[in-house]
Amino acid sequence: MRYHCLQTFLQHLEKQGELRRITEEISPLLEVTNLAQIEAVAPCPTPSKTAGSFDPGRENIGGQALLLENLKDCDFPLVINTFGSYFRTEESLGGKGLDEIAEIISSYTNMAPPSGLSDLLAMAKQFKPLLSMKPKRRKGNGICQEVVQLVSKGEVNLLRMPIIKCWPLDGDPREVGYDMSPEQSRTAKGEGRFITFAGMHTIHADDIGVAKPKSHNIGMYRAQLLDETHLAMHWHIHHDGAAHWRSWKAIGQPMPIAICFGGETVMPYAATCPLPPGMSELLMAGFLQGKGIELVKAKTVPLWIPANSEIVIEGFVNTDCGFCGWEPKDGELGEGAVFEGPFGDHTGFYSMPDRYPLVEVTAVTHRKNAVYPTIVVGPPPQEDYYLGKATERIMLPLLKVMIPDIIDYHLPKFGTFHNCVFVQINSQYKENARKVMHAIWGAGQLAWTKVIVVVNETVAIHDEHAVFEALSGIDIFNDIEVVRGALDILDHAAPEIGAGGKIGFDATNAVPKEDAIRIVSVLKKEGGMGADSLKNAHQKHKSVSMLFAVDHDIDTENLGDVFFNFCACFDPSRDMHYFESCIGFDGTTKMHGDERNGKAVRAWPPKLIGHNGD
Repeated sequence: MRYHCLQTFLQHLEKQGELRRITEEISPLLEVTNLAQIEAVAPCPTPSKTAGSFDPGRENIGGQALLLENLKDCDFPLVINTFGSYFRTEESLGGKGLDEIAEIISSYTNMAPPSGLSDLLAMAKQFKPLLSMKPKRRKGNGICQEVVQLVSKGEVNLLRMPIIKCWPLDGDPREVGYDMSPEQSRTAKGEGRFITFAGMHTIHADDIGVAKPKSHNIGMYRAQLLDETHLAMHWHIHHDGAAHWRSWKAIGQPMPIAICFGGETVMPYAATCPLPPGMSELLMAGFLQGKGIELVKAKTVPLWIPANSEIVIEGFVNTDCGFCGWEPKDGELGEGAVFEGPFGDHTGFYSMPDRYPLVEVTAVTHRKNAVYPTIVVGPPPQEDYYLGKATERIMLPLLKVMIPDIIDYHLPKFGTFHNCVFVQINSQYKENARKVMHAIWGAGQLAWTKVIVVVNETVAIHDEHAVFEALSGIDIFNDIEVVRGALDILDHAAPEIGAGGKIGFDATNAVPKEDAIRIVSVLKKEGGMGADSLKNAHQKHKSVSMLFAVDHDIDTENLGDVFFNFCACFDPSRDMHYFESCIGFDGTTKMHGDERNGKAVRAWPPKLIGHNGD
């Protein structure tokens, strides 16, 4: 079953026992996060029937969705953890297993060229349903425009929306080491509250005045609440939304934006899906929905928006703002800009503040009984974890078209999607694994991957212990590939923002060894102690071929915790140490004194800790 709006989906979840209503007054400042974190690790009412095959042990967690009906000082109820289990994510995409959706995509990607007229007619028949999946633009209002509030009439107050503060240090640069208050950052009134789960609709400046703009993009970025009528827009420089902003900046005009909440339940996944260039998120949503997404014209910006959204914030993004990479020591912040952040992120650390543009809001439209959807962004498993794993499964057929050597792949939870990927191939020739590594480092959003482990077809790719066992048998002098390249800008270990080292391990011919890998716990007080600890461990354990150093507060018996922190705190261009028969990898917190190979250590962010100590 497919759902034409968020509320029909919530009704379905409630009937299934997958949604719980909470009527007590809840503050949007941190209290929503506490409730969501409890649910995130609780057993879910309905386990997924299929997820155990690619994410064993996590098919039955995620608790319930929560509908909070009484948010303090807010005008809308809030729903969270809606997509926080495999079952609910599958239901949102039509009730199919994720691999089943992938099989449908595979039926198109694996289609052989027609050998005759009958084959051509059969192919045309198979492709015909795709024609009905294009977006449908219609006249009049959508349900998202039952209520229209205009800034020009003094009707908009974003402070009354249930925009949440997720983590204690959110929005205060002083808490992460900057001598700059929220007032100086121009963010104080928002109290560290962020929009975390909305589709941001933009177009390229080249499409000004085009009735059906081909560049229409939907991204899921965060936006920091500033005051009654302003937000700060945050996006990574390699995302389409940022590229669109640069196009408007080039012509000196503010960029129109529509921030859309809810709608068809396929919309959040489509907004996060790493699609091939030229393929629209609206087309992907239509494919998953089985019919085109209905669009209507926004009220105050020249954009089409999903008609069945719950709430839409319209406005213009300032293009006078300078680019990110600004520090207070650089001088004036400049016009049209704020010092956005910090923000507790899915990496398990706060992303540091930086300069980002203001959004001048012009209108808010919504349905009469609107519900505000949101998520907590933080270390997995959060809702974005299940959407990310959906991409892993659904996009496998397209990845195999791009890189035919691949049999399957796995995005481990500890890798937070951009830090690590396991890849299974049928190795056919010498250095086949290296070919695959470099192909991945050039493949869409996988290009930001920092650590790749390649195994052969005999290794169960979704069994993380089996992959680590294969890794133990590599030849450390011949099976490791280290390169430089672009990284996710959330990678705080990178020597430069968005750029640093990457590493690939070829375990396709590895024979597992006993005690080849050792974890080193380091009580680090000054720079260089991680490297010293690795050297000392090598002297004590000559038979070990790989040493991984992590901070002393990490449970070294829990490989997930070890490699979650290792991947977050390690840069291959700076933090690898070669000994006579061993390689040491320094995954400790970096500080002054850890600079090496000409590679800097940037300002280091705090780890996420809930305000109740969790």
